[in-house]
Amino acid sequence: MSTDTQFRSGFVCFVGRPNTGKSTLTNALVGTKIAITSSRPQTTRHTIRGIVHRDHAQLILVDTPGLHRPRTLLGQRLNDLVRDTYSEVDVIGLCIPADEKIGPGDRWILDQVRQMAPKTTLIGIVTKIDKVSKEKVAEQLLALSKVLGPETEVIPVSAASGEQVELLVDVLAKAMPEGPAFYPDGELTDEPEETLMAELIREAALEGLGDELPHSLAVVIEEVIEREGRTEKQGELLDVHALLYVERPSQKGIVIGKGGARLREVGTKARTQIEKLLGTKVFLELHVKVAKDWQRDPKQLGRLGF
Repeated sequence: MSTDTQFRSGFVCFVGRPNTGKSTLTNALVGTKIAITSSRPQTTRHTIRGIVHRDHAQLILVDTPGLHRPRTLLGQRLNDLVRDTYSEVDVIGLCIPADEKIGPGDRWILDQVRQMAPKTTLIGIVTKIDKVSKEKVAEQLLALSKVLGPETEVIPVSAASGEQVELLVDVLAKAMPEGPAFYPDGELTDEPEETLMAELIREAALEGLGDELPHSLAVVIEEVIEREGRTEKQGELLDVHALLYVERPSQKGIVIGKGGARLREVGTKARTQIEKLLGTKVFLELHVKVAKDWQRDPKQLGRLGF
């Protein structure tokens, strides 16, 4: 039996500057939305694992917060989380968008990865190839190859159109050790549903907000209760109560919006995504609370799940 027909399984982590397409790529590989996608830096808070099932392999995608120079205790904790993840995965994929020049930020991340995980297999991924011409893609592949060195594999991919996604799966699978599947077929993530719900609410709340908010917003699911007394025809309904924590009263006003309009919008958007995730009808109740300077307070960080 040749080694290529052996089943392979292992862990993958995508790294790159904010908005390089890491979470979108995770969702494209898994085939459903499990990672929060946003153009804001630092929107991913938890290591959400997406699970990619193929006949010949299983890939577990670990979605980390981006690496950055920390300014708060939360920032420091997020960086520690990243550092632990890098040293434990089998492959790290460095994501560089096809439509932006490789810059100092990309090089800084590459240096950090090489320092933290010198033995981990690294591959280069040129993302968003649907946004530029074939010539531009070729140029970017050459540029990235130059930065990473000749022994590192570089793959172009578009998560939006699905182009080359299966090729990427094969390349990642080949880099994995031989071994059995870690998760049963059909499981897409090992994150608790509450965590995913909180992330979806957070994503909806961050959309279209100013720069001051991303770090300062935490979401906690207070309770999830099945509504009683529903007929079979009405179907199941879950009552989900969530709290959105901000650091200052002024931020509370921003999240709620004029006459509560913004919070209602957030609720509608998040509810649609949560219903897709759970496959059941949901009544979502959101409240906004101020937890003063929670990012710098170890006690509050612990209570909010960090």
